[in-house]
Amino acid sequence: MQHFGSFDYVIAGAGSAGCLLANRLSRDPDSRVLLLEAGGSDDWFWIDVPVGYLYTIANPRTDWCYRTEPDPYLAGRSIHYARGRVLGGSSSINAMIYMRGQREDWDHWAALGNRGWSWDDVLPVFRSLEDYQRGTAEGYGAGGEVRIEDPRVRWDIIDAWREAAAECGIPPVKMFNGGDNFGCAYFQMNQRRGRRWSASHAFLRPALQRKNLSVLTGALVSRVRTLNRQALGIEFSRDGQPLYAEARRETILAAGAIGSPQLLQLSGIGKGDLLDRLQIPVVHDLPGVGENLHDHLQIRMQYKVRNVKTLNGMANSVFGKAAMALEYLAFRTGPLTMPPSQAGAFAKSDPGQATPNIEWHVQPLSLDKFGEPLHAFPAITPSVCNLRPASRGWVRVKSADPAAHPEIRLNYLEKEEDRRVAVDAMRFTRRIMAAKALEKYLPEEYRPGRGAESDAELQQAAGELGTTIFHPVGTCKMGSDAMAVVDDELRVHGIARLRVIDASIFPRITSGNTNAPTYVIAEKGARAILKPTGRCPI
Repeated sequence: MQHFGSFDYVIAGAGSAGCLLANRLSRDPDSRVLLLEAGGSDDWFWIDVPVGYLYTIANPRTDWCYRTEPDPYLAGRSIHYARGRVLGGSSSINAMIYMRGQREDWDHWAALGNRGWSWDDVLPVFRSLEDYQRGTAEGYGAGGEVRIEDPRVRWDIIDAWREAAAECGIPPVKMFNGGDNFGCAYFQMNQRRGRRWSASHAFLRPALQRKNLSVLTGALVSRVRTLNRQALGIEFSRDGQPLYAEARRETILAAGAIGSPQLLQLSGIGKGDLLDRLQIPVVHDLPGVGENLHDHLQIRMQYKVRNVKTLNGMANSVFGKAAMALEYLAFRTGPLTMPPSQAGAFAKSDPGQATPNIEWHVQPLSLDKFGEPLHAFPAITPSVCNLRPASRGWVRVKSADPAAHPEIRLNYLEKEEDRRVAVDAMRFTRRIMAAKALEKYLPEEYRPGRGAESDAELQQAAGELGTTIFHPVGTCKMGSDAMAVVDDELRVHGIARLRVIDASIFPRITSGNTNAPTYVIAEKGARAILKPTGRCPI
């Protein structure tokens, strides 16, 4: 194995966390930083165009193209599980929706004993990273690297849905992210003037001119090299050649909720019996590695509508496609700037919930699944998800081959309380769709259809319609209990000079999209690394 070089920090994964870490750790010109990415460059037209997620998800050029194990509560289905495999990681293919989560999410993390992770602790970090187009309005920050903009297209059907939600007790609000998301609003997005604003744009590209930062694409990490329970660096392959990069100070895994536990297990850090079974030498028996996987399951109810324009009609028309393209090229506005969902709403599925526990992602379109054509009829899709699922799964390697995809098992809807929330959320959606504000559009339930009425029928429908919103978290959770993998400064328990800094460290998922919280995790991780050196930028 060829020695590639010696660096102060070696980072595995150039996604949302990895790009930020590379930026922060290379600010000191005396520190040498290596960033490794298995995928390729992000210089592709469909990455920058917001609606390009239709072409980047399920495309091996930009997506790991994982699949989950067949799920008994999802009608035995295996579903596509997109994770970014490109510079910028999932921020190069995601929905671009900017959500901090709610106060209760972060206070729960702190209540578990994680110092410095309460809402009051992380809110200044969010603001330091933010660059909202209207400045410091509504509590946002300005001047940071993470660009946040308002939507550049509106839809009559979405406006009517917001009015219908208000009739059902969900008030209209200007925006989310104030700590309690109860209400209905259009989402803010990570875009700059109608183009996707990924972690690569925000953090990596501005740092590429630094001579002390090296970025390698096409680098498949095989394991962390250790000695006497201390991380020494990373072994990887590139163009078929095995290489080793030494990390003099720290080795950092930022490969996400699927990749980071996989790399720990390949390195002999994880459940001892799993590693023994696969003949991977056990370096440290750490049972929580790969466990606690959870995600937001969205139930994609769909309604045919009339007397109103939706994306279905525009996208299925040659004239409509041309008009959308011309508007985008001329003004950077219109449907090509759309994220998958334009508006959202937060509410309680039942009065006994302490805070809003369900969220809708509302789309002026319908299709069988992303990557397939839109339906021929005008439609709206009010997808609804459980923000605090109780069901848990895992990520476990199937072999010692780093190129082999691991076993990804979600166990969606396994817990009775998750099935109960799903039924309540579907009934709530039906109440909104039956409200007076939508009457003139004659909504007709297409999926699941009015044949599903009883709790048992709705539970079955939830399993048939449910799919991921691509928010996997928790597989290297932060904490001090027996199943925790990292401490509150993101150091791996029992292994010196090794940290995991990405969405895998969530003890429990936040309320909403997980990209913005991942930026905060990376920023706090970078500060924890740099603080002992006296080089902390904040």
